[in-house]
Amino acid sequence: MPLAMAITEFGDADVLRPLEVPEPSAGPGQLRVRVRAAGVNLIDCRIRSGFMQSIYPATFPQVLGNEFAGVVDETGPDVTGFAVGDEVLGFAFMQSYTEVLVVGVDQVVAKPADLSWEAAGSLSAVGQTAYNALRALRVTTGQTVLVHAAAGGVGTVAVQLARAFGATTVIGTASPGNHDYLRSLGAEPVAYGPGLADRVRALAPAGVDVALDAHGGQEALDVSLALVPDRASIGTIANFRAAGQHGITMLRGERSAENLAALTRLYDEGGLRLHVQRTYPLRQAADAHREAEAGHVRGKLALVV
Repeated sequence: MPLAMAITEFGDADVLRPLEVPEPSAGPGQLRVRVRAAGVNLIDCRIRSGFMQSIYPATFPQVLGNEFAGVVDETGPDVTGFAVGDEVLGFAFMQSYTEVLVVGVDQVVAKPADLSWEAAGSLSAVGQTAYNALRALRVTTGQTVLVHAAAGGVGTVAVQLARAFGATTVIGTASPGNHDYLRSLGAEPVAYGPGLADRVRALAPAGVDVALDAHGGQEALDVSLALVPDRASIGTIANFRAAGQHGITMLRGERSAENLAALTRLYDEGGLRLHVQRTYPLRQAADAHREAEAGHVRGKLALVV
């Protein structure tokens, strides 16, 4: 039987354990995929801990993970556009830490041939979050964009998308050890900590048009409010309370194959790359969660099958 990583109760990383699951079959409009890699995201950790049970309730035993890449090994009735042997990447919320899964054809796109399995399996969640966020904030030609936590998964993609959408200047907050990394993505790096607003002003004397908070901390909120005149042009993916209190944009977005196709096209054109800091075998998902929760991940962590 296939192996998955699941929880039978909420708790710390130790509650994430191997589980044998029945072999699924593809139904109408579906594909069965042998997973090669699955991305690890902080939302997976928060679901595991029970922090988000009011929004994403679990049914125990609950498999975790929401993005993957793998090889199609069965197609359901009436499926067109995909065939056995195709390499794909996609999204399957609270299902992806597994050796095999079944998804709809509207949840996958073709994997670029030269995109590594670990990067492909880590693209959907952060890629679509960043893509939806910058579209919602209407990033366009000539703007100056500030990205908080720019070296993380969402930030990595957001920096590159902002440039692709025409932003003249992209400023990214990160620890000094990630500054060269941000420069390689096309961002002007600034360090966290006291004086952040002044450091950003020095890089953007004409002002900041858009701010994306991928961090959730008070500093990111305060600096964004101080620098961006229009609160509708400040968005957060990590601070729900601030969105309600200050009238800034709470960024959400539907997952779609259309969004993923836009991201893979940008990759094929040379405008997008995703750094995977470390990979873990699927059975070591708990170790990956511990590292994710410790913070300071550059890009992404991935599980490999």
